[in-house]
Amino acid sequence: MADASLEFRILEDPPGRLDKALSRDVPEAASLSRTRLARLMEEGAVRINGVVANNPKAKVDEGDLVEIVLAAASESHILPQEIALDVVYEDDALIVINKPAGMVVHPAPGTPDNTLVNALMHHCGASLSGVGGVARPGIVHRIDKDTSGLLVVAKSDVAHHGLAAQFEKHSVERHYRALVYGVPDASDPRLRGTKGVSFEPGGVMKIQTQLARHKHDRQRQAVFFEGGRHAVTRARVVEAYGRPESLALVDCWLETGRTHQIRVHMAHAGHGLVGDPVYGGRRKLSEKAFGAGVVAAVKGFERQALHAASLGFEHPVSGEILRFESRLPQDMLDVLTALSGE
Repeated sequence: MADASLEFRILEDPPGRLDKALSRDVPEAASLSRTRLARLMEEGAVRINGVVANNPKAKVDEGDLVEIVLAAASESHILPQEIALDVVYEDDALIVINKPAGMVVHPAPGTPDNTLVNALMHHCGASLSGVGGVARPGIVHRIDKDTSGLLVVAKSDVAHHGLAAQFEKHSVERHYRALVYGVPDASDPRLRGTKGVSFEPGGVMKIQTQLARHKHDRQRQAVFFEGGRHAVTRARVVEAYGRPESLALVDCWLETGRTHQIRVHMAHAGHGLVGDPVYGGRRKLSEKAFGAGVVAAVKGFERQALHAASLGFEHPVSGEILRFESRLPQDMLDVLTALSGE
């Protein structure tokens, strides 16, 4: 791909700094973030009236001609790997994947390869037009390694910025199915007394807290009520199991999307996820309530029982409303079948 050039003029009443003026006046269709514009200035790719402008604090005037040279997307350091993918939808702008449990989304220390991004680098190939100046997939949200289900990935800067804006506005629909201990109930006095937990019409449990890294275990998230990041989860019981009922399949949906949010919030409410190795998803079940076979099946579930079941958003290019659904994976279906006695 050849380099491209973008030209536009500074509009009336410009901000007092070049970086702010560029961010305000750069054509929206170019999808250049403040971070990308700053990097382009550092690289000498921005000219004002024909002169290289690399001082973000420089003054500009109405009518100044801005030229930005956009280099062809450079190759990513991430290795393409031929790994099978369950592609739910794909076009020139984005791709929706049904991720299996056990697959890491992005390379990181300890998992440098065999990730979803490695697989996408191979699958998408030349169709990646570049995100942030690099030919790579644009990850706008993630799901944990041992969580299965749907996620959308951008293939271009335009799609990346459009999707990121929707996630920032919390307008993306994300529903998860979780198998949890206990049965959330609005009449439960324990829940009514749990800080951050309330109930809305229709038996919907709302959990609203701050989330931040655990003070003593940096691999975990923890609930706070001062500091941290605002987080809201809603949950509704789909089906309850046991006699007496002591397990539930729950529909959880996110208003915000923080790390481990559903897992932390459900544990805070006293309804930790079955199989969750981090947030206490290992509890003893009564054989009298379920039978020995079911107890063994639940005890043997080796990951958090969480699946990203539906995903809905506005296509960042066409404006079309897209919505996708993913059936529960076989391991969760097997446990639910056992619980149902089928």
